[in-house]
Amino acid sequence: MKLSNTYIFYPVNKALELAIANSIGRLGGELTENAAPDTGVTTGDNFLYTRGNYEQRRFSSNILGSMREALEATLTDEYHNQDPLAWAETQNSLGNILAAQGQQQRDVELFEKAIQCFNNALEAFNQENSPFDWAATQYNLGTAKQALGRQLDNSKWLKESIDAYTNALLEWSRKETPEEWAAAMHQLGTTFHTYGRLLKGNRTFQKSVVAYKNALAELDADNFAFELVATHNNCGAVLHHLGESEENPDRLEEAIRSYETALTVCMEQQLPIHLAVLCRINKSTARSVLAELTKDTALAFEVADEFELIIECFPHALQPLCLKHCEAQINKAKCTSSCD
Repeated sequence: MKLSNTYIFYPVNKALELAIANSIGRLGGELTENAAPDTGVTTGDNFLYTRGNYEQRRFSSNILGSMREALEATLTDEYHNQDPLAWAETQNSLGNILAAQGQQQRDVELFEKAIQCFNNALEAFNQENSPFDWAATQYNLGTAKQALGRQLDNSKWLKESIDAYTNALLEWSRKETPEEWAAAMHQLGTTFHTYGRLLKGNRTFQKSVVAYKNALAELDADNFAFELVATHNNCGAVLHHLGESEENPDRLEEAIRSYETALTVCMEQQLPIHLAVLCRINKSTARSVLAELTKDTALAFEVADEFELIIECFPHALQPLCLKHCEAQINKAKCTSSCD
């Protein structure tokens, strides 16, 4: 069975935000003033959370080029010799800036430069003497490699991303660093999911489910509302694909429950409405697959009605490709519902 299109949510990149915040002082006054995002746009970006690990929410992406130049200028041999740990931290910041540019421009070379920066930082941050800095850098390395692997559909980069996140988890523990541990588990789940789609392997999908469920153990709606929604939604997506791959209705029903939980948290915590709409689209898509697999014509009727309702009530939350997906799902559900 062909795998459905699903919408994945990517967590806020706190390492990138910290890199920008710590580096703004290196810019001139006018550039610093332009660091804030443009809040005067007439149409909100409803797909900001679905495009990848390096989308900006707190700062304008227009400053990335100037910030990159400023950071590169400081990374001299003298700086390295005088303060190797500060030099390594600057390498970390530059790596995140380069990766953000790489995602923005879909530029492989920029991603590769970012990865080199993180490897440079690891020369100074060793696991024994700087365990948490080492773990944070491994996490950054994993995120850059995951993004590049997704862009290129390259299993090598995804496997290396998994290795880097696994390294980070050697030092980040659920007991001592629960937030970082949960973030790494979430990213492992996302990477295993993407890797599994390339390998067409159910075992890798199963590893993704385990990683997401580990992350869920440390997330609550009051303190981590978006992270909780993203993890439930993304866990639903991999269960959804696992159900299709195995042709297993039980997996699909579990996926639907996971999507439903994400939708409920969205509404209860008053997160942006477009996130709830995307959860609803994912849920309805899974129900469509379930209807087709079980030949449930009544469910197929419900699915068609649900997608029509989504299009009617939330046109502002649908980009053209998303609208096209919903329309295709209506046709598919109607076809299923008309079968004897």
